[in-house]
Amino acid sequence: AAEKIRLIPQDFFAELCEQIIQHLNHKIPGINTAELCQRIQTSGVDINIGDLAKIANTLSFLFSTAARNNLSTEELVTTLGSGISTLPKHAVQVIRHVWNEQGKAIAVSEDARDMATVGQFVDMKWKLGVAMSSDTCRSLKYPYVTVTLTVADPSGQITDRSFEMTIPQFKNFFRQFKEMASVLETV
Repeated sequence: AAEKIRLIPQDFFAELCEQIIQHLNHKIPGINTAELCQRIQTSGVDINIGDLAKIANTLSFLFSTAARNNLSTEELVTTLGSGISTLPKHAVQVIRHVWNEQGKAIAVSEDARDMATVGQFVDMKWKLGVAMSSDTCRSLKYPYVTVTLTVADPSGQITDRSFEMTIPQFKNFFRQFKEMASVLETV
């Protein structure tokens, strides 16, 4: 990861660290590595989304472990310096600054840790479509609903999951959401 971190300009690395801290503080649902990766690539850096996601996971683990162990800024920097592959100087400076400014605010309660192992729902979009024809059938006129769920996984990576449902399936899906809403109102 240290070799890939060397590629990332300091301002983008700082933005990534700040987003991770905000995610760990439950202020944002996750880190949009796809959007950040695209911006880094546009600036001329050759990095792929998989490498950026690994860096984000590593930094998330670093910050959450430091919070769990209640490390001071100097203890964190000393620990980073004793690693097998040393981080670039600009990365250590950014980590020092971000941890010094925002690190102490990370709440590491047992409930938050348990919730983080599941992931978090961010958004849902849906659209109604009609299949007019296919290779094997000339006249379908078959309505369907496409649902796209945006989810932040436990590490904070935001991903979209899409699926299609028939109208009866969507009605059942909607009914279940109404049941959940009525149960939540009683809590």
